[in-house]
Amino acid sequence: MENLNYFIDLFLHLDTYLSAITNEYGLLTYLLLFAIIFCETGLVITPFLPGDSLVFATGALAASGSFNLFTIFVVLCLAAVAGDTVNYQIGHLVGNRVTSYENIRFIKQEHLDRTHAFFEKYGVKTIILARFVPVIRTFAPFVAGIGTMPYSTFISYNVVGGVAWVMSFFFGGYFFGNLPVVKDNFSFVILGIIFVSLLPGAITYIQSKRDPKKT
Repeated sequence: MENLNYFIDLFLHLDTYLSAITNEYGLLTYLLLFAIIFCETGLVITPFLPGDSLVFATGALAASGSFNLFTIFVVLCLAAVAGDTVNYQIGHLVGNRVTSYENIRFIKQEHLDRTHAFFEKYGVKTIILARFVPVIRTFAPFVAGIGTMPYSTFISYNVVGGVAWVMSFFFGGYFFGNLPVVKDNFSFVILGIIFVSLLPGAITYIQSKRDPKKT
């Protein structure tokens, strides 16, 4: 329970924790941020890591001078693109060993089914759109690797989606994160980002309960 409370507090006060880590470890913070974003997008076992909110908080700190603007932006973009690329390759390797999603025991079937439905609806654009939907963002490249999407197609959408995602939240934090009203209510802003990010998934879930065939 104590660990859960700490994890929640970390999410809600990312700006405070990230600022303290930056002051303590300096340039190593760039590596830490790369690792977190890489794992959040690149490993299907870590979809719980902060993504949108962390990029937003990083943008806010970049505006205050804690990070070099160009360097940290490039680091986050590279982490997002590299993470999806590794995730695709893992999916490709796993896909050669299984015949159906049910055989992938270490991943929640529900997450795979939701992601597959996303692909059915949006096609290759899923690689871009999924960047803005937590959990789906983590599983989309994995499912793409399992499927028949050519890597040449995947990588182009991966780069566009990764850069667009980082740019949206990073510069959102850069331009708005240090406004007094945002800084004084940062926890509510983070909750708002999480709520908006999860909204599409919640709507899809409600629709699936009302009309499974349509969904």
